[in-house]
Amino acid sequence: MTAPLLTVLGGERLDPPPVWLMRQAGRYLPEYRELRAEKGGFLALVYDSAAAAEITLQPLRRFGLDAAILFSDILIVPYAMGMDLSFGVGEGPRLAPPLADGGWEALTPAPERLAPIYETVRRVAAELDPDTALIGFAGSPWTVATYMVAGQGSKDQGEARRLAYRDPHAFQALIDRIVAVTVDYLAGQIDAGAQTVQLFDSWAGSLAPAEFERWVIAPTAAIVGRLMVRHPGVPIIGFPKGAGAKLAAYAAETGIDAVGLDETVDPGWADAMLPLGMPVQGNIDPLALWAGGDALRVSVARVRAAFDERPHVLNLGHGILQDTPIAHVEELLAMVRGEAA
Repeated sequence: MTAPLLTVLGGERLDPPPVWLMRQAGRYLPEYRELRAEKGGFLALVYDSAAAAEITLQPLRRFGLDAAILFSDILIVPYAMGMDLSFGVGEGPRLAPPLADGGWEALTPAPERLAPIYETVRRVAAELDPDTALIGFAGSPWTVATYMVAGQGSKDQGEARRLAYRDPHAFQALIDRIVAVTVDYLAGQIDAGAQTVQLFDSWAGSLAPAEFERWVIAPTAAIVGRLMVRHPGVPIIGFPKGAGAKLAAYAAETGIDAVGLDETVDPGWADAMLPLGMPVQGNIDPLALWAGGDALRVSVARVRAAFDERPHVLNLGHGILQDTPIAHVEELLAMVRGEAA
């Protein structure tokens, strides 16, 4: 049996579409909060393979979704490149030392930091039914670089953008190194049992068009090309959040198999502009899911109507919000699967 998600990513339309949700494993689930309280901080959970596998599987047990996505973080790559990584309470992630003035050449690579992630993938793969896909993931080079340069998240990714303009050759060297580690990381996840992988470019929307070509499209294409050589046939989903009108070029030039749409993208425009037959993923507004009821029903109907002739994976346009009622996730699945009254 082929998992419905993999069928759609292979170019076949299914009705109803397969469903999974970005950040489907996490703080909105009481079972996650209970395990986190028992085990400690976020990074401790990620590096406890048994706990991370349990968290990955929790939303599947509760909702019967069509895919599991690895419980981890996009900053595992810079951590494996030798940076220090921490998650402060209420502060978000911190990487040290910040690389706004360079210095990544002096980092001591720590590839052993990837091994527990692969073990998590193996544990999850051993538990899944054949009709449920396992998604691995990594951050895209541009987004990962923004955290490495600033040492933390920022509103406009200004420090990375300044460095890219000020010293593009140095910034290119950093991007190239991230690409190399990311290819190894994703290949390792696939070797461990991931059946598809997603590249998250959360800050793609902060770049001017020419910079987008250089720092989003080109590195993504490099990863896709190298990964296809090592693992031909494994579909790759690209998610360039905030890309807007640049989304069409991203879909056409990166070599990805499917493209994720954030909630700001008009699904009708996307259907008209994206390559014919390319699978799309998305793009329910996470706040519509939070609201439930008519708001959710209208959002689901609009997205499904726009992609009624295109392979489609129903998902959110970004991660599920931590105060989303569990009943609304159940409501969404009932709507999609024709179980709603």
